[in-house]
Amino acid sequence: MATAASSGGHQYVSVKLESPRLAALDLAPHLFGSHPIAGSWDPSKALPMERAADAIWELSCVLPSRHETMDFKLVLKQKADSSQCIVEEGPNRPLGCGSNEVEMTDAVFKLNEKDALECKVWVETEMLSPFDLAASWKAHQENFQPSRVRGTYDVVMDVTESRPKNDFASGLELDLEKYVVPTTPNMGSGVVYAANLTENPRSLLNTGMSSNNDTTMGILHNLVKGDASPDHYANTKKDVDGRHAPQQEGQRVVLVDRGVGSPRFARPNNETISTSNIKQDSEGKVGMPAAEGAVAAAAVADQMYGPKEDRKLVIVLVGLPARGKTFTAAKLTRYLRWLGHETKHFNVGKYRRLKHGTNQTADFFRGDNKEGVEARNEVAALAMEDMLSWMEEGGQVGICDATNSTRNRRNMLMKMAEGKCKIIFVETICNDQDVLERNIRLKVQQSPDYAEQTDFEAGVRDFKERLAYYEKVYEPVEEGSYIKMIDMVSGNGGQLQINNISGYLPGRIVFFLVNCHLTPRPILLTRHGESLDNVGGRIGGDSSLSEAGQIYSRKLASFVEKRLKSERTASIWTSTLQRTILTAHPIIGFPKIQWRALDEINAGVCDGMTYDEVKKNKPEDYESRRKDKLRYRYPRGESYLDVIQRLEPVIIELERQRSPVVVIAHQAVLRSLYAYFADKPLEEVPKIEIPLHTIIEIKMGVTGVEEKRYKLMDAVNPTAGI
Repeated sequence: MATAASSGGHQYVSVKLESPRLAALDLAPHLFGSHPIAGSWDPSKALPMERAADAIWELSCVLPSRHETMDFKLVLKQKADSSQCIVEEGPNRPLGCGSNEVEMTDAVFKLNEKDALECKVWVETEMLSPFDLAASWKAHQENFQPSRVRGTYDVVMDVTESRPKNDFASGLELDLEKYVVPTTPNMGSGVVYAANLTENPRSLLNTGMSSNNDTTMGILHNLVKGDASPDHYANTKKDVDGRHAPQQEGQRVVLVDRGVGSPRFARPNNETISTSNIKQDSEGKVGMPAAEGAVAAAAVADQMYGPKEDRKLVIVLVGLPARGKTFTAAKLTRYLRWLGHETKHFNVGKYRRLKHGTNQTADFFRGDNKEGVEARNEVAALAMEDMLSWMEEGGQVGICDATNSTRNRRNMLMKMAEGKCKIIFVETICNDQDVLERNIRLKVQQSPDYAEQTDFEAGVRDFKERLAYYEKVYEPVEEGSYIKMIDMVSGNGGQLQINNISGYLPGRIVFFLVNCHLTPRPILLTRHGESLDNVGGRIGGDSSLSEAGQIYSRKLASFVEKRLKSERTASIWTSTLQRTILTAHPIIGFPKIQWRALDEINAGVCDGMTYDEVKKNKPEDYESRRKDKLRYRYPRGESYLDVIQRLEPVIIELERQRSPVVVIAHQAVLRSLYAYFADKPLEEVPKIEIPLHTIIEIKMGVTGVEEKRYKLMDAVNPTAGI
């Protein structure tokens, strides 16, 4: 039995019934029960449920405070003859499932001796304060329709109202592929070998030969001779606080760029800091406000108080082949770039193929093959040299993607980086044989090393032979700062071990890696249906949907039902603004989560204005925004960089999710989210096209990120250029 509502408010109740067969049987669902739900246990006086979608009927009401406990049942009536009633089987239903909850059950109707109709039933209850009801009534008067914000949708207060015609059955074809439209060039539907997307080897492309750098060649010479011992780095000169002493320099200024929109700080090597030492990038950033908060604060602290070499970071991947190193490196690169850190991914295999060709057999990778070891160490050094050269030009984070499976190799890299940057090893370990077999076969299928191999199984045998040679000489990481990812790619937990990790950016990297996995799942991104403010061309606001927006919300519900019909663990994410909540309202059967982080960009004092009004009343702001939409911050509002910063928890949670997610949000927010998945430069974020009434499906998995777009209907008032 449901308990009586508390005396402090009213109880909102919504009952939904779903059955694809009901309409074909010409039956209409009704509800009857104790007062004050229906007022009578007489089935002939049952209240009709209103059709909310193609296969969904709903009845909702608000109950007074201090009501008695109540029961109800569902009954089906013939549309042509309402006197014939089919009452559901089983006991009476108690009202609701508690405050602010949703309960899903089955209802069985016995049509005849041989046929029974099964339906899904959702009962939602929510406690409403008098203020909620007052706000709902005010919205009803202003918009001539019930407010559906905060669960008070379809509340009727002595007002007779008809629902607009439903377009589920006639408005959306069963074949969703009919709605697919061409994608943008950012992501495609084809599978691309991830290593091919990494940084081009400029030391080889520019010269056609190996480096002439004396330091690099000296390290390589000693490494091949065996003079560079694994303990070399531990024996190098350290200063009094235990850190590796950098080379002494003059007053040369080092420019670094840390964090989303953080200003560029120029810090000399002495301890005198003055305002004259603080500079900003002169290209388009002068006078433009940047992001605030933890990112900028941590950047300032790291730059002013951290050692110079810690301002540049090299992430060195370590692991046997087919352990997900390139996958991890690609995800890290995309994440750090999206946060605003200058990051590049250097794949040593790409260097090897360019210098030595793609026709190397497994013997090339034997540990006792002196020429092969020398050749592989040489290309690793070339990649590291290119990375360090790029960092001297302003780069911040370099990712060295290779097996780096011996202490000698890792010692070589540490010696090259000494006094120039900080190194963190990221070791990927996988013991799941099923995952390994899948990765091996995927590697042979995609890698250029086997592009000319016509016998796939022969390629698999060659790769496994190569893997066996690496296993014989493999030495786990035990030196320096490191992160060990143990059996994390399978999606079944795993371990993350860290050693000597400190600083803001390394901490963010650890947090990101904890939440990464390879489980394939789709993420659906869509803007809310067209709103009244879209029609009026107004910025921001919290208006309800236009007629076209309401039609889209129903089409979206039908799409989600068809696309995710076998994915009952999916979830629906919206912002806290009513236009996204209203768009999600017709979707049933999935939990709905409201994120304040998904709210539209805060337009500050310009909220509710049209762009013509901004141009007329605030010409300076209009011009500043036109020149740099990325960094422009509305007075008392936000910039795109601010939006990206507050969306980081959303990205982390999307990475962590193992089930499909539907994100219903706003243009600026979806531009920022899409830029992450498409690995778009920050400068392009405000220009990304996110059209109304279109669904962008992002598929995440071991092969990378793929995109598909569905256009359900045309936008009456497109806003792509805003």
